[in-house]
Amino acid sequence: DEYFTLPLKKDSDYLDVNARFLSDSWAEEKSKTLRKIKENYKKAPNFADFYPILEEIFKYPNHNLFEFIFYSLNKLLKILDIKTEIIVSSKLPIDHSLKGQNKVIEICKTLNANHYINPIGGLELYDQQAFGDIELSFLRANSIEYPQFTGPFMPFLSIMDIMMFNDIDSTKALLNEFILQKNIG
Repeated sequence: DEYFTLPLKKDSDYLDVNARFLSDSWAEEKSKTLRKIKENYKKAPNFADFYPILEEIFKYPNHNLFEFIFYSLNKLLKILDIKTEIIVSSKLPIDHSLKGQNKVIEICKTLNANHYINPIGGLELYDQQAFGDIELSFLRANSIEYPQFTGPFMPFLSIMDIMMFNDIDSTKALLNEFILQKNIG
């Protein structure tokens, strides 16, 4: 198991993601990263189908971190035929100085949301009472396994790993392997 990161220009850690940029070394780094991915996954059953998509994502010319991530996300949504509308919070008419739970609640109210779903990692961050009438749930992935290379199954790697080893229909099915949990603590 190897990880890769996106190299960022040196800047304040307090900048919003839309004010951050990939480093000047990104052109060289993306080639190295793609070679590393190719070397590690070239024998995966869906490599020929998924690797060209990764290449296209990595060739995205805009070095703004938000734009790069947004492009990547929309590319995957299209491939997986996910119709969820993506709304950029910075474009919403809210108080952008709000942080954390208060910002989430403000976004929910602005969008007239009646249910907020967060990944399970946020269980300790949010309080149902603060959300009032907005239902609060947490997404907990079921225990899933799919054939990888030899050796014990390595869970929770990435969508890239899932798509290298599963076709589109199987990937879609795996994306539905979760439960919604309430914060009962």
